[in-house]
Amino acid sequence: MFKLKNKAAYITAGLIFLQHTLSFAAPVELSLQDSITYALKNNPSIHIAGEDKKRSEFSVDETKAGKKPTVSLGSSYDYQGSSDKDKDSFNNSLRMNWQLYSGGKTEARIEQAQIGVRSADLQVEKTRQQLILDATTNYYSVLEAKNMQAVNEESVANLKAHLDIVQAKYQEGVAAKAEVLRSEVEVANAEQNLIKAQNQYELAVADLLTTMNMDAGTEVQLQGELNYQADTRSLQEAMAFARQNRPEAVQAQLSIDSAEKDIKIAESNKRPSVSLSASTGWDDRLLPDNDANWSVGASASWNIFDAGVTKSQINQAESSFNKARLEAEQTANTIEQEVRQSYLNMKEAEKRLQTTEVTVNKANEDLYIAQETYKAGAATNLDVFDAQLALTQAKTNHVQALYDYNVNKAKLDKAMGAGAGTL
Repeated sequence: MFKLKNKAAYITAGLIFLQHTLSFAAPVELSLQDSITYALKNNPSIHIAGEDKKRSEFSVDETKAGKKPTVSLGSSYDYQGSSDKDKDSFNNSLRMNWQLYSGGKTEARIEQAQIGVRSADLQVEKTRQQLILDATTNYYSVLEAKNMQAVNEESVANLKAHLDIVQAKYQEGVAAKAEVLRSEVEVANAEQNLIKAQNQYELAVADLLTTMNMDAGTEVQLQGELNYQADTRSLQEAMAFARQNRPEAVQAQLSIDSAEKDIKIAESNKRPSVSLSASTGWDDRLLPDNDANWSVGASASWNIFDAGVTKSQINQAESSFNKARLEAEQTANTIEQEVRQSYLNMKEAEKRLQTTEVTVNKANEDLYIAQETYKAGAATNLDVFDAQLALTQAKTNHVQALYDYNVNKAKLDKAMGAGAGTL
């Protein structure tokens, strides 16, 4: 009885383990939005950008500390030995320093650090938008590879069916051996293309998993399909939106603002600085008493002549300011070019779609006619192969046009600085 109970327990445990194993092995179903969500949650690049933002926020705290007093405590111990008497002593000091005026340097550095926070925030958004584009492109690449695999599977099936017809004709003595051999070669070539298409699918899945930072062995099942949804935006609307919303455009303006603060920092050396200080000291005690020495004072300094160092620093800052303005102009031109290129590529793919659908229908009809006329003995083997090749090419062109349209639409969103809601 005890052995039976043990066996039952082992069987139950095994079934539970098998159930969990099968559940873990189930493919992960992914929509486009799911892929984007996983990428934004798991990809290291978004977390790296987040840490950079935190560092810039700490930099603001550091620069703000320049407007507050600093306090330092010092202690020392001395021991003196002699033939008459050994002597030791403790010396303690407490000092406070407060810079009341720095010529505007501290204020400019605080403002510059705050600009850095805004720029880091934009960098997070820039990274986010790039991840959205990467996940979208990889998602569509998997769909494209899946469709191409289906196209090649259909080609193999059609050519095998035709081979059966040719072999039957050969057995009947109405087809030459050369026709059988040629048909077998066409099937083998089609199978080679299918193998390549299957490999492209595996590679596309691997790229998507990498972007989502998921295990390379994860099996995925995509819920969407490559389809066409018209985009009604004009090129002028896309350009105007990009100028206002593209993170790089706003960052370029912030770089100009930061460079302007560098000029103020350099100019502060031409102004006086004022500080307030206080100190106290005591000997041979842990804490001061009423007899401790203390002092309070104020000091001011003004660098009247520094051999041209300040002037040189101002000139350097002004040059950096001019450079930032030129870089902002260059960035604006680059953004406009990206928008234009993505928009025109999207429209080109849209026009190709209008013709590829018609071509696929005609190629299907042409293949059917070639197959039927071959069966009737009114067409050659080569006619069927040509029709099959034309159909495969037409379907390949259609899939490629769908992929190009959707990917360039996503690239246009990114070039404009649009968020995930527009995808």
